[in-house]
Amino acid sequence: MIKHFITLQWKSFFRSASLGKDLGVRIFMGFLALYFMGSFLLLGIALYPVLTELYPGEDQLSTANSLVLYWIAAELVCRFFIQTLPVMDIRPLLLLPVKKGKAVHYLLLKSVFSLFNLFPLLVAIPFAIYGAAKGGYEPRVMFVWIVAVCGLVLSVNFLNFLLKKKLAGTMKTFFPFLLVVLALALCEYFEVLPLSALFGSLLGAVTAYPVLLCVLLLLPVLLYMVNYATLKKHFYLDASIGRKGVQGSTADMGWVRKFGDIAPFLQLDLKLIWRNKRPKSTVWLSLFFLAYGLMCYTNPAYRDTPVWYVFVGIFISGAFMINFGQFIPSWDSPYYGMMMAQNIPLKKYLASKYGLMGFSVVVLYLLSVPYVYFGWEILVLNTACALYNIGVNIPVLLYAGAYNKKRVELDKSPFLNYQGTGAAQFVVILPLIVFPVILWLIVRQFVSFDAASSALALLGITGIMLREPMLNAMAKLYKKRKYVAINGFKQRES
Repeated sequence: MIKHFITLQWKSFFRSASLGKDLGVRIFMGFLALYFMGSFLLLGIALYPVLTELYPGEDQLSTANSLVLYWIAAELVCRFFIQTLPVMDIRPLLLLPVKKGKAVHYLLLKSVFSLFNLFPLLVAIPFAIYGAAKGGYEPRVMFVWIVAVCGLVLSVNFLNFLLKKKLAGTMKTFFPFLLVVLALALCEYFEVLPLSALFGSLLGAVTAYPVLLCVLLLLPVLLYMVNYATLKKHFYLDASIGRKGVQGSTADMGWVRKFGDIAPFLQLDLKLIWRNKRPKSTVWLSLFFLAYGLMCYTNPAYRDTPVWYVFVGIFISGAFMINFGQFIPSWDSPYYGMMMAQNIPLKKYLASKYGLMGFSVVVLYLLSVPYVYFGWEILVLNTACALYNIGVNIPVLLYAGAYNKKRVELDKSPFLNYQGTGAAQFVVILPLIVFPVILWLIVRQFVSFDAASSALALLGITGIMLREPMLNAMAKLYKKRKYVAINGFKQRES
């Protein structure tokens, strides 16, 4: 039966109407996978000498064991936001004499062959070979260590699916879990509870007493069984219907009526963001990337190259604008044809998008004001970048949106989801980020810091003053390309 599942998915891929795009994405992801495989392999080859240099006179295997917990934590975070359980269309299977258990086994076993499970082995195996060849460790010990690492990798693989099932659906369960993780991280940082050392000791005990390896290998088996029971229980088309206590949101967002003619469109956008997974994620990502400045402003290396502060300033106040704006009007693709059949002024439609993105820039800028702690020049530059985002980048995004014709499914996961992505999303990056960085660098090089920041601010103010004529011109462009967009939004990607 597993062979039949593989054959069906193979045929589904090559018979898809979007084969060209899917094949292009697969080729791109293949090159990206080769790059990461090479990077992790080089890390594995260099790991033993690096640990020897950083921790001279210490047992390198014990040192590596104490670092494994950090690796598992980082890998689990990456998997949570990127890795998804392999999926298959179960609707045809429910009409056939196919046992649900076999389909669930196929999905779980397919996840074992993920590249996420290969990357740690590309580090662990060269390290073990180097340790056995030049480190003086017995080959038996290093073999047991590799098997133990394999068990941990598979455990993380299946644990990730359980966490996504329990935590990704609602913030009420995610935040308590996040607080517990932060508390444990603080205990580790302040050495109140040395978790990494304890974990390293346990892993060292496994290599010293190989019989404990059986206990470690039972962990992925147990997690596999829990995943199997959970997936089999929800192996129905209507599994998510009829949940107790779940009610649809009836909020009408009446407070936006004060915005006049664009109020109906703002209501639709806010409801769309509030009720759907993918647009809602843009809000959380924007708040998450608000902390991006801490990575640059606290790094002394960036003080010698302040041009990076322009990138940070554009990104901090424009995180929502970029993530949301690059998919205009694809967010409305499920009902765009119906909207265009109504007597809806396109200028007001675009003005509502402009207002929503402009409001997000102002809010994120105000939240970034505390970065003045790192210097007044940071506040000046962030102010200039916020004005540039409102006056220049928002019109650029709206203009690029006229060439969007890829449908977006609102309830799909946003992570590593390229659905709805076209050439416009890649081309628009140049004027959004590259141009202001180059402009600021040139003016600062020949004039001064203040003049460069003023240039960005003046461009933004000029764009704000020209808002009306730009909206008129873009409304004509959207009207011209209306039928191209409607036809594109009708195409569903497999």
